Amino acid sequence: MPLLTSRTYALTQKTAIMAVENVSVGFKLYCLTVMTLVAATYTVALRYTRTISTGDMYFSTTAVCITEVIKLILSMGMLAKETGSPSRLKNAVVEHIFFSPKELLKLSVPSLVYAIQNNMAFLALSNLDAAVYQVTYQLKIPCTALCTVLMLNRSLSRLQWGSVFMLCVGVTLVQWKPVEATKVQIEQNPLLGFMAIAIAVICSGFAGVYFEKVLKSSDTSLWVRNIQMYISGIVVTLIGVYMTDAQGVLEKGFFFGYTPWVCFVVFLASVGGLYTSVVVKYTDNIMKGFSAAAAIVLSTVASVILFGLQITLTFFSGALLVCISIYLYGLPKQDTTKLPRQEADKELKAKLIPV
Repeated sequence: MPLLTSRTYALTQKTAIMAVENVSVGFKLYCLTVMTLVAATYTVALRYTRTISTGDMYFSTTAVCITEVIKLILSMGMLAKETGSPSRLKNAVVEHIFFSPKELLKLSVPSLVYAIQNNMAFLALSNLDAAVYQVTYQLKIPCTALCTVLMLNRSLSRLQWGSVFMLCVGVTLVQWKPVEATKVQIEQNPLLGFMAIAIAVICSGFAGVYFEKVLKSSDTSLWVRNIQMYISGIVVTLIGVYMTDAQGVLEKGFFFGYTPWVCFVVFLASVGGLYTSVVVKYTDNIMKGFSAAAAIVLSTVASVILFGLQITLTFFSGALLVCISIYLYGLPKQDTTKLPRQEADKELKAKLIPV
């Protein structure tokens, strides 16, 4: 039965590869639009719940934990759809979850790192405006690039390294003189917010590349890997709740301070995390770059309207540099292998055909 399951996954993955080649432009635009809206809305909504929303403040650690639970449930649903029958679903779960403790341990590494990243996002958006966060968070690109070079032995083009430098300059301009939001009702610490983003981007780069390496080291289904990671993630986040907010949770309850806005944030985090997998499969780096740039613009507009953000020249210049660098980084590498082959063919023909 395990052999049958593996063959089923292999066949599914081959079908998925063929589907990638045949997807329409309309579907790609749909993916781009949804990813952009989710990224921008999540940032703005989370910022709202931490600074403007009235009522008692909820525990961010419980929100991260609930997000992992919802991701697990959604991944189980996607695996059920992928396997096609209850018996195959049962066999997949038994084989890869209950009888694979080493795999669970392996996936506990990105679970721990992602848990830290998600908690740092709450801390950062409690101290930085959504637009500033959105721009600064793009530092995940050079961090991911560095992890890719070190962990996957890949190389970057000169244009990509130049775009990474441009991105760092843009983020520096954005952070040089932090913009002010006039409608924020809590005291903020921009330095603490920036440190939280720095930790978050390091976690994002490492965990993303580590997870990619695990995915490509075997033929195991993406949804099985997600389930393995989210099971570990639930354990890790529950430990985080105990270590950070145990007393408050015992006194006030696990869902203390939850409002419709908080539930909306949890929903966006859950769906966004899974939707990223679909987007990566069906779109390219250029489209993802445009999505990140559009999310920056939308977050900025929303911050001006909701939080009274005052745009400065340094912020505008830095955000523009970041958007340009994202586009340049996503450009495909020039294929230089075809030119030598063409020249070699010409030389061969010249030798074979007498003048």
